[in-house]
Amino acid sequence: MQASLAGTAVAAAGIPRAFAEGHEAKPGTHAAKILVLGGTGFIGPHMVREALRRGHEVTLFNRGKSNSTLFPDIELLVGDRNNGLDSLKGRKWDAVIDNSGYVPRHVTDSARLLSPSVSHYLFISSISAYASFEKPNHEDSPLATMADETVEEVTGETYGPMKALCERKAAAEIGSERLTILRPTYICGPGDHTDRFSYWPVRTMQGGDMLWPGTPEDKTQIIDVRDLANFVVDCVEKRITGTYNTVTPAGSYSMGNLLTDCMAVTATQVTPTWVNAAFVDEQIGRGRRSLPIWAPPKGEYAGVAFVSGQRAVAKGLHNRPVRETARDLIGWWKTLPEERTQEIRAGLTAEREAEILSLWHEQNSS
Repeated sequence: MQASLAGTAVAAAGIPRAFAEGHEAKPGTHAAKILVLGGTGFIGPHMVREALRRGHEVTLFNRGKSNSTLFPDIELLVGDRNNGLDSLKGRKWDAVIDNSGYVPRHVTDSARLLSPSVSHYLFISSISAYASFEKPNHEDSPLATMADETVEEVTGETYGPMKALCERKAAAEIGSERLTILRPTYICGPGDHTDRFSYWPVRTMQGGDMLWPGTPEDKTQIIDVRDLANFVVDCVEKRITGTYNTVTPAGSYSMGNLLTDCMAVTATQVTPTWVNAAFVDEQIGRGRRSLPIWAPPKGEYAGVAFVSGQRAVAKGLHNRPVRETARDLIGWWKTLPEERTQEIRAGLTAEREAEILSLWHEQNSS
């Protein structure tokens, strides 16, 4: 799970405005000065647009290399979180949105520097921060730990423990009364460079015999990037502090629902072949070229689709229907250049899927 949720900092293409809609500016809302650490990858642009749409003033801090022309009218402070924070010195903001913190030392440095200059620090963590997924987690469940807390290489094994440690470092510098920690599950929607959720509607669009893991009743859990962005700005506006899982309702959405939604939004019929979990584990395993956003309902990931999001919902998190996420994802996908779409970045290749389906049918033909 930690490996499959890692990597959300890699830059993605800009999102067409048609796929970045959200709340309108709220009448009477105080215009806040917001610093975004990052802001030009996948999740950052949605947060920036939502803040701008509501009338807030946004400053970006990043290296100025990825999608540098995305927001030409916004102040950019150029710097590097690895010992390059000088451009942040001597400035004040109402809130900081830290959506690019993966290395604990970087979070310590930025939080320590900004603590006297901001009244609210919001850190984007991950449900990968939890120690185990054998059972459903809530915000007070045990977190992952690291034997060596000086490690700075982000891998599938270190991603979750490093996020948990980042949370601790932010709390140590900012204090709980000024800190918001959000733990999203798989972040999906227009602009997603990982293709984890995208694999399913894009593959469905190609039609034919299609491999699906487990059973139609197996649950999965996501968060639309725009719903996450809306809640982030809500937290800034309302000074919502504390820790919140940002997920779709636990156990409410299944792989069978996903199949139905994918066929609906692509207007394509596929012939689904449901392959049991044992065969998936034997033939495919887990990783980038496995079957994303699905986990077997038994074993070490039995609780991964049952993370509680009730605390965030009570504070105003709204989850749009997953079909809308799939529909807008396909609309965005069709705007991308051919060199981007000719090979999807997650899931099975066409050749590997055909090979596994052939083997499955051969073993289950009698």
